[in-house]
Amino acid sequence: MIKTLVFALVALLAYLLLWPVPIEPVAWEAPEAPALEDRFAVNDRLAAVQRVGRGVGVGPEDVAIDGQGNVFVGYEDGRIVHFSPGGGTHALLVDTGGRPLGMALDADGRLVVCDGYKGLLRVSMDGVIEVLATAAGGVPFGFTNDLDIAADGAIYFSDASSRFGPARKARDDLLEHRGHGRLMVHDPATGATTVLLDGLQFANGVALAPDGGSVLVAQTGAYDVLRYWLRGPKAGTHETFIGNLPGIPDGLSSNGRDTYWLALFTVRNPMLDALSGWPRVREMAYRLPQFLQPQPARHAFVLGLSLEGDVTHNLQHPGADSFSPVTSATEAGGRLYLGSLERDAYGVLALEE
Repeated sequence: MIKTLVFALVALLAYLLLWPVPIEPVAWEAPEAPALEDRFAVNDRLAAVQRVGRGVGVGPEDVAIDGQGNVFVGYEDGRIVHFSPGGGTHALLVDTGGRPLGMALDADGRLVVCDGYKGLLRVSMDGVIEVLATAAGGVPFGFTNDLDIAADGAIYFSDASSRFGPARKARDDLLEHRGHGRLMVHDPATGATTVLLDGLQFANGVALAPDGGSVLVAQTGAYDVLRYWLRGPKAGTHETFIGNLPGIPDGLSSNGRDTYWLALFTVRNPMLDALSGWPRVREMAYRLPQFLQPQPARHAFVLGLSLEGDVTHNLQHPGADSFSPVTSATEAGGRLYLGSLERDAYGVLALEE
């Protein structure tokens, strides 16, 4: 009996230490998470979120809204669905055959889509798909993620990871922490795609400044948002816009006036942060069954940020019944439209005037 137990323990230890895994983690130093107080104080403002389109699909990661209030939603099964204003009726626009993530409407009313598998796409309102780009600088996209469109038609977008795709929902890239993300710009007129920043820690949400002078990109794996300057004396350089966030940054948008909306997937996980400097332990944790690995808390969280990076809105709702995780937040018509990687509806919140 004792020999059997010893053998089992040795076999388990060998598995945890030696079983091949697809990640090669590196050490980094996670900053101490800010407390959920003062500007980040816990509240229930997102408890009022209305859930629209229940049962139509799972994982409405992002939404796009046109000037008439029509809503376009992408689901995990590849479908993009058009909802009428208010969500009373819906119809299939197209099935990309991949995983539509970030979306935005261009000046001609076409839907530009970051598809995690298929690349940067453009979809007409009659369902015709054009592939705009699948690689940049000789490196194929691995996890095309989010975008924003400039007044001149240029499409700024992120590839979260050139190494790991959507099938693992960011886990592999975040545990490895080697910086496989990029921020890029695509010129529809020439078809050229240019890399602006690389080495990013899971590049996620993208939002242009209202004046078009800079573009923001969220780094999910670094808990921050960067600003890349497009014009002016700092053009071609970047800086931290807001750092050491209390949650895991995801989608990002601008209301075109004075506010950026940042969706936080959940609050920070102390265990995950504690393992930042221990790559071998993270590798061992990867080998554990999923239910034994650090799990995200059910905590809906959205921040409003000024054009200078100050917190102007703090919207939260912790608990099992919350609309979480929130993966995108888009303002339109006095409402905030929320996407989620896991829920079966998109969210709508009336904004206070």
